[in-house]
Amino acid sequence: MYRAILGCYDLTHMTTQTRIASAPDGRPHADERAALGNPSFVWRFGQDRRLDLIRRFVPLEGRRILDVGCGVGTYVRRFRAFSSEVYGIDIAFERVRKGAAELPKLLLASSDALPFRDGFFDVVLLNEVIEHVRDDRATMAELARVLRPGGHAIFYAPNRFYPFETHGVYLGPRYRFGNIPLVNYLPAPLRDRLVPHARAYLTRDFRRITRGLPYRTVVHSYVYPGFDNLAGRSRALARVLRRATYAAEGSWLRIFGLSHFLILERTAGAAGRGGNARERD
Repeated sequence: MYRAILGCYDLTHMTTQTRIASAPDGRPHADERAALGNPSFVWRFGQDRRLDLIRRFVPLEGRRILDVGCGVGTYVRRFRAFSSEVYGIDIAFERVRKGAAELPKLLLASSDALPFRDGFFDVVLLNEVIEHVRDDRATMAELARVLRPGGHAIFYAPNRFYPFETHGVYLGPRYRFGNIPLVNYLPAPLRDRLVPHARAYLTRDFRRITRGLPYRTVVHSYVYPGFDNLAGRSRALARVLRRATYAAEGSWLRIFGLSHFLILERTAGAAGRGGNARERD
């Protein structure tokens, strides 16, 4: 089926030219990390921890799963330990091509126009992806369409209260990649000028983009980084930071975590009847 679906898409159009925004000077982003983010290419401690958190709330065994923004299929590969029905979509042609050389069911598609029938999936994951999509509200509606009632949409998404902007910034026409401190604490118009290529979310932003859609919040909390890059240089320091920040996730200090961790359940009711079971701010 997925080969037929792929054939319905204009592969020339759905390439790295499909972007959330252009650079500040109006030209396409020169750096793919600004246009599409920097996905997980290898599986490390941080990915294991995120997967463990997901499995606390959502069973994956035998489920039909979609990874939106799958990149080369890192999460798709891992999910296949739990189910043979795992799909991935991305708008980056080269990433999909590379992943599809080794994995089935990787498609070139956009999150706001998913090539699947209504109620097709049990689980949909967006791991640090929602901030890059063209229209986050349209994406949330499309996820609700392809999820069966009782299915789950799972998000890790940038937290506006995290002290560092991890997507880099534009200083005039120049793009600087890296962790830039305090950018997310600036007023929104100034922050968005520096980071036009990626959103950062507050809790109220998720309320806004899901308002009227058939979702119920299962859990909403925060996670700190895996510190995998740091561990490559200093295991001892990474161990200390993990211990301290993961303890903070159980306190009010969680609001300064790297990412929101949000799980929504697709309700059976009509749009607008979703409610919130539990939020942790």
